[in-house]
Amino acid sequence: MKLLVVSDSHGERNDLEQLNAKYLDDVDAMIHCGDSELAADDPTLQDFAVVAGNCDMDSRFPKELILEVDGSNIFVAHGHLHQIKSSLLSISYKAKEHHAKFVFFGHSHLLGAEMIEGTLFVNPGSISYPRGGNERSYAIIEKNQIEITVKFFNETHKELTHLTNTFEIE
Repeated sequence: MKLLVVSDSHGERNDLEQLNAKYLDDVDAMIHCGDSELAADDPTLQDFAVVAGNCDMDSRFPKELILEVDGSNIFVAHGHLHQIKSSLLSISYKAKEHHAKFVFFGHSHLLGAEMIEGTLFVNPGSISYPRGGNERSYAIIEKNQIEITVKFFNETHKELTHLTNTFEIE
């Protein structure tokens, strides 16, 4: 399984168009964790599974998504409704409700990945407006039989190797 996860593009179509051109035929799913600030029917988003962020005004976006890819449940939310800036507790409860092994969210513009009780939580950062001294970023998550690897890339598709994480599957 190979997934592209992006968030917080805030109206910047060019970055999303580049990701689409580079990865559409190379990944099993492309996921946008909200704050695209585009319309739900914008062609730029047509190949992405997208949730609503706090800056998205189009009510056609779902607040949350449950995806099933390669036998794994994935919970996607922007994060603002789960107070992810304070704690991952609320979003982890939602993930457990849906038996999700992956949780993807944005909102804080801070990238990171951590495994909590067998569930992988990933914030890809922001492809347009990063915070915390980070570069503009997105994530590629790859799962095989024994491990899950999370790689972060900047907007020029250069891997941020110092941020790569590998987690053994429990």
